[in-house]
Order: sequence, then structure tokens, then C-alpha cells
Amino acid sequence: MENSQVREAIVELLVRIEQDSGFSHLLIDQEIKSRNIPERDEALLTEVVYGTIQRKLTLDYYLEAFVDKKKKVKPWVRMLLRMSVYQMHFLDRIPDHAIIHEAVGIAKQRGHKGVGSFVNGVLRSMQRKGVPDTNAIENKTERLTVETSHPEWLVKRWLDMYGYDMTRDMCHANLERKPLSIRIQPLKISRQAAMDELHELGFDIRPSAFSEQGIIVDYGNILRTRLFEEGYVTIQDQSSMLVTEMLNVEPGMSVLDACSAPGGKVTHTAEKMQNKGSIHAYDLHAKKAKQISQRAAELDLTIIDAKPGDARKLQEKHETESFDRILIDAPCSGFGVIRSKPDIKYNKTADDINRLAKIQSEILKNAAPLLKKGGLLIYSTCTIDKVENDDVVKAFLIENPEFVTDTAFFEQLPSMTQYSPGLSEIGLQLFPQTFSTDGFFLTRMKRI
Repeated sequence: MENSQVREAIVELLVRIEQDSGFSHLLIDQEIKSRNIPERDEALLTEVVYGTIQRKLTLDYYLEAFVDKKKKVKPWVRMLLRMSVYQMHFLDRIPDHAIIHEAVGIAKQRGHKGVGSFVNGVLRSMQRKGVPDTNAIENKTERLTVETSHPEWLVKRWLDMYGYDMTRDMCHANLERKPLSIRIQPLKISRQAAMDELHELGFDIRPSAFSEQGIIVDYGNILRTRLFEEGYVTIQDQSSMLVTEMLNVEPGMSVLDACSAPGGKVTHTAEKMQNKGSIHAYDLHAKKAKQISQRAAELDLTIIDAKPGDARKLQEKHETESFDRILIDAPCSGFGVIRSKPDIKYNKTADDINRLAKIQSEILKNAAPLLKKGGLLIYSTCTIDKVENDDVVKAFLIENPEFVTDTAFFEQLPSMTQYSPGLSEIGLQLFPQTFSTDGFFLTRMKRI
């Protein structure tokens, strides 16, 4: 496929993601399949789409110096400029003249000669003069917003919660590529055997400190290995693995996973139970419940019963005190996974956070009675917002004195996380910059 066709696909994707508030990772996958984009071009398409979204506010700041504010610029033209500037400023594989030439070609083809001249003028002026320096922005908050391309309301919110240094580090970490991590299926292969096989294939890997099943992949495409294709390993972030480690399950237990999709934690739980016992896994949507069953089948796990169900109404399906363990990986704002899904930071609002916190509280309140006395409940989210994490847990503990945070929670953490800046009596807040994981909150409570 010609580079111009790949770049046309990139423009189309960027417009769809912004206009439809679509999930970038899903739309990228659809576009690659529908256009039959060759493997050699997949990396460029993915990098430019993610990078352009990730740096959107920075790119717009650069463009402001070269585009008259009074000029009406069509969304697709703005996207074409953004992606071209991203490649010119943040990538170094393709020479500027080639990027400009292809951008002008796309502008003429999708628009007309005048659009091509406009695009050419903007990009050549930027090439000649260079981009404006963000250090010229005097206000620290505004400068951090522009430099790291995070909406100002979100930066201010994090500043109030965590202070400037933590917020700055978090915003910068959200621009970095996170190392991929995988989890072995221990009933099929040992971690050492999997690592030996990957080493032989030329992979750059290391063991995870978060889980004895975890492997960090610094280099190598795991999707094209026998281990992945035959269900010996599955992709999962280390922070997500830690959730199941904290659940402390044993073979033969009865477990409830109240918000189970896409299924990484529940399959990990089944593996820790040696595929013995029972797990009831629920998701609000039947399609996602089916995906959980498919993932379990791929890993040869048979104890997971995945069904559609509202986590707030599970008392209609199960008796009180039915489960030894309950996992509530609650629906959340997702601000801990901005590195993987950069569009999240532009699509969520403070109202969304408050609405989600209400749902989270309702799930906790309604699922908790299903736990046996002496049982353990894990509450987790993939966000770093205190309203969804600390505040939800504190309110629940006040209203439910029969639940206490489990002190063994702290003792059983991997030793490295003992020094995490997010460790408190309420739980553990992992930040993206601390261990190069997702931003993740988790706590363990015991019913006494």
C-alpha cells in the first residue's frame, strides 16, 4: 500500500475518533482490517493516530502561530495538519519534504487546489521558522496543559489532589509508551519455560514483580507467537494482575466477579484456583459476557460462568453470603489508562466522574451482602481520581461497619510497592509514572 493511502486512512480515522467520540483502539483495528492494511504499515498508522490524539493540544498550540484565527478550517484539514506536524516534530523516520508533499496531495484530492496551497503554506512556514516554544507560556498550569496535552480542567483537578510535581510527572508519563506485559497460563506452561521460548525468538523480556505469572515484554511482537495463538499467554497489564493476586483465592472457592469484562482478571482468578471451584462473572452487556466466555475457552478454563447482569442487582440472582471472594473492578473514568487510550482525556468531564462515583457506590453497596463472613472483597478501578477511589471506599466503610480494610493487604504487596507514593490506609493508588503500569486503584476489605 502506498504511503499516501495509509495517510488518507489516518485522516479518516482521526476525524471519526474526534467527531464520534469513538474508542481509538477499536476504530484502528477496524480500519486495519477493512482496508487490508499490510503489516509493515500497521505500525506507522497506529503510531501516527495515537500520537496525534495524544499530542492534540500541543499540536494546536504549534498551529496557532501559522493559521489565522479568523480562517475557518474544516475538521479533516485540521486533522491533516495535526498529523503532519506530529510527524515532522515528533517522528524522525520520514523527511519533512515527503510529509509535506503527501499532505498537499491529500489536501488537493479531498478538497481542491486552494486547500492544497493552504496546507503547503502552513507546513512550509513551520518547517522554515520552527514551532513556538512552550517555555514562553508563563502560567505553570497552562504550560503543563499545552506541553503534555491534557485539558486544563483535568490538570487543575490533579493539582488539587496531588500537587504540582506528582501531576507534572503523571502528565508526562501519559505521553510515554508503556511496556507490554503478559500473563502465563500456569496450568499449561511455567513462567520460566515461556521466558526461555521468548528469549530464543529474540524477545527482550523480564519477569514482573507484581505477579509470579507476569512477564514484561520490552521488545517483540507477542501476537505472532505460538504462545499467544495457542493460549499459553494472554496480554494483561501488571496493575490488573495485582488485583487477582490480592484476591488471594484457593481451589474450590466460590467467587463473584461483578463487573467482569473484558475478562483478564476473571481468567487470572480461574488460573489461581487451578480451574477448581466456581466463578460467576457478570457484565451489563450480553456481547461482553460472551467475550469473557470466549477468552476463558481460549485459555482452557472451564469454571467461569459468564452471564449478562447489572452489578447493582445481583442479589436478585444470588443468596446473601454466597461467595468466599468478590471482585468489583468498577466502571470508571479510565484516567489511569490514558497512555493506551489517549482520547479518554478529551472525552470525559467532571460530571462523568460524579455520575460514575454514584454507580460505583451502588455496586459496592448491593454486591457486598453476597460475601460470606470472613470473606474478602477487592474494589479496584483504572483511574487515579480520588472521588472514584478513596471517597467511594471511605463512604462504604462508614455505612458498612462489618467491613474493614484488610491489613494483610499491605503486608502481601510485592516489596517494591511498599514505597509507592499512593499507599494509604484506604488502599493502593498506582500512578503511571511509578512502575510504568496503568494508573490503578485497589483495596481489599474483609467482612468480619
